Order: sequence, then C-alpha cells, then structure tokens
Amino acid sequence: MVKKGKPKKNSPYILGVIPARFASTRLMGKPLADIGGKSLLQHTYEGASRSKLVDKIVIAVDDEQVAKAAKSFGAAFIMTPKDCATGSDRIALVAKEFPRADIIVNIQGDEPFINGMMIDQAIEPLLFDPDVNVSTLAKLIDNVEELKSPSVVKVVFDYKNFALYFSRSPIPFVRDAETDKQMLEKADIYKHVGLYVYRKEYLLKFTKLEPTDLERWEKLEQLRMLENGFKIKIVETEFDSFSVDTPEDLEKARFIYSKHKKIELSK
Repeated sequence: MVKKGKPKKNSPYILGVIPARFASTRLMGKPLADIGGKSLLQHTYEGASRSKLVDKIVIAVDDEQVAKAAKSFGAAFIMTPKDCATGSDRIALVAKEFPRADIIVNIQGDEPFINGMMIDQAIEPLLFDPDVNVSTLAKLIDNVEELKSPSVVKVVFDYKNFALYFSRSPIPFVRDAETDKQMLEKADIYKHVGLYVYRKEYLLKFTKLEPTDLERWEKLEQLRMLENGFKIKIVETEFDSFSVDTPEDLEKARFIYSKHKKIELSK
C-alpha cells in the first residue's frame, strides 16, 4: 500500500532498515537499554514508523535477545552475522533479501528521538531528482558543546548541497573568530544527522569498497564514499536528533524523554 505523500506513478519501493548490534563497544546491550519503560530500539522503531514514505521497516539484528525484543513490539527483523564490519554492511545484507526495494534507508538504531518527518525529508531528493543517489541530513549547530564534541560529526557542503567533507573537528574553521561562540556567530556550522538514503545499487556498490585513509583516521565511513567519488546530497533539517553511544548519553536520553513526557502530561 502506498502511503500518503509518496508519488503514486511508478513509485519506488522504499525499505527502511535499522541495524541493531547487541555488542556495542561503549555500551553493551545498547538496543535493549531502557528509556522510560521502552527499549532504545523500540523508541527508534516507533519514531521511524511515522514516516509517510517508507513502505516497510526491518530491524537487522545479530543477537537472539535483540530479535526477541523486536518480536515483542511487533517489528519485522532479520538475523545478520555478528561479524559485519559496519552497519552499512549489515543493511546491505538485508537489502539483498528484498528484490523489490529500490531505495534503502539506513536508520541508525541508537536514535530514540528519530522523527518520521526527518526520514521523509532525507528521502525526497531521491524521489524527485534522478541524479541523486545518496542523501543525508544536516542541522545548524547552535551551541558550543556540540561544536566542540568529537561525537558530533560536522559537515560542509557546496552551493548545490552536496557534501564536501565530514569531520569530528569543527569545520569550517573560522579564522577571525576569537572564541568558539564567535565561530557560531560568524559562520553557519552544521552537524551531520546520521541517517542515510541510498539507491539500492549504490548501497551495494559502496559496501564492496575497501575502507579508505580518511575513513580510518576520522572513523567515519561516509568519507569512503567521498574518497571514491560518490556525491552525497545534504538536506537541511530543522529537526534535532540525539545518538546514544555511551552510558552518559543514555542518562541524557532518559532525562530528555522524562522532560518531554512531563510536558505532554501538562498539556
């Protein structure tokens, strides 16, 4: 069934995949971490399910505990090997199981506040521009904490909104700024929101490429695409996102969720 908001004529089949790896290095069992009575994975799945453009969402699991959790809240899942090098490799394995799928959305499994509208914003360039094969999101940074944090990836892009570079360092470097606050005042500095949309053949082509130097140094696999000549369309979004990578992030996510629930209850 085609969802409202999606072009009806010759509509591509859009598959959303959430990679959920149990043995996270910095937060073991991360997909099952509790946030307000639901697992991080369930929050991510429910947020992604509000997309009007995605036809089906599948969770790529690597552990029976995660599979059991996905089943408990009614999500479709596929078991993938524990030794997949990256989330993209895990997603590519799932994509091969869906011959109908034309467009694949990589929905990070550690984004408990993902918004369906964000996903749709990232998908739209591939629906309306045949020259766009990969897209992702970026949001304007408005605080020094995010600017300085190496966990917050920054992106710069050209006048046609194609990525020039991604880095964990603040980019662009504003030479005339005397403080970090001045950097934000003098320049538009964007953080990368780690949601990717691929035409299926480009995802499969990307995952066959060897890791590159920039990718290894920055620990950012999207740099493999840029080094191999892929063009990545950047879509500016007003929606914020928050990735849970560490125990500290998890506590912050719980605080944010609790705060939102209080606001909802007070309405």
